[in-house]
Amino acid sequence: MHETMIAESIFKQISEEAIKQNAKPVTAKISCGKLNAINEDVLGFAFNAIAKGTICENMKLIVEHKPLQAICKECNNNYVIDFLSIKCPNCQGESMELLPDSPLILEEVELEME
Repeated sequence: MHETMIAESIFKQISEEAIKQNAKPVTAKISCGKLNAINEDVLGFAFNAIAKGTICENMKLIVEHKPLQAICKECNNNYVIDFLSIKCPNCQGESMELLPDSPLILEEVELEME
């Protein structure tokens, strides 16, 4: 399961930093692109199962999906793509290039000092 591997990686990074800082993690914010196939509920379930009985137990996991962006081939405008209308909001051109989707990133971790 894709989400379980991601949860294990996130858990490892957070718990190592918490131990190093002698603190308890409270929340963690993760970001990824809209096309990233991450199910937030499955990721949260997997993370909670892995974190049970550890320093990360009861930690809140927040997932933010970054919008997909495109660049207009007619006016060079960089814009957030709307799948209902792919037209450039600047020139109404329909010729565009999708930019790479945002990668999965552990953005921040809130720690509570013990």
